[in-house]
Amino acid sequence: MKDYYLVDYHLHTPRCGHAWGELDDFVRRALDLGLKEIGFADHFPLLHLRDESLSMGLEEVPIYVEEIYELKGRFPEIDIKLGIEADYVPEVLEELNSLLERYPFDYVFGSIHYVDGWGFDDPRYLGGYEKWKIIDLYRRYFQILGDAAETGMFDILAHPDLVKKFGYRPEEDLEDIYLTCLERVARAGIAVEINTSGLRKPAGEIYPALPFMRICRELGIGITLGSDAHEPADVGRDFQLAVSLMEETGYEDIILFEKRNPRPQPLKLS
Repeated sequence: MKDYYLVDYHLHTPRCGHAWGELDDFVRRALDLGLKEIGFADHFPLLHLRDESLSMGLEEVPIYVEEIYELKGRFPEIDIKLGIEADYVPEVLEELNSLLERYPFDYVFGSIHYVDGWGFDDPRYLGGYEKWKIIDLYRRYFQILGDAAETGMFDILAHPDLVKKFGYRPEEDLEDIYLTCLERVARAGIAVEINTSGLRKPAGEIYPALPFMRICRELGIGITLGSDAHEPADVGRDFQLAVSLMEETGYEDIILFEKRNPRPQPLKLS
């Protein structure tokens, strides 16, 4: 993959309560792979509940920021970005926006882990799927994803079809649902993430699916790249498949961020 400008903008730290490993080892793994940039984007504190197994606490955010800046100083040979992953929960948006503005993030992932209060991607709550007709769940999820895009609070939509994580898929075609959502994303002018962690889940597929990516390309939506690594061994994992997906859908650039300002970067090195 030496001929490509590859970055991994989605790395977690043990502060979220469900990742492990020394931060130095995440960086060393990225260096071994020849990545050009990495970004830590740990889970911002959940404001609608407190669960130390899901996110850091509010008191930890300044420490997290300091840790990443200290890491940047010790590894000048790779560009390390300060990112964050923040849940879109409509009831706490104003408070979330106020808190995010306090910190010098390079980018903010917006993620959907809750559908009307239900943590659909949490294995503790799998029983919730029995309450839904799966096509209706997908309609609702992608409606919420569009809502998140339109807030203007996020730079990138993380793992944009996470709803497929546990392998629940409707029989119906999803193209119209994707299109309705992505037209809203395109108008909002934010990027979506190609996230390889879906290959490590029951979904067995990159987030997002190929038809979703094709519509993103048709609408001119920019993309970023992330492994969603929760341990050093997963940094840059399956990126060759992500590159294949990008090329199959006609993407030639990825979007890089600094101080929340996006810029395109050619995927292939000349």
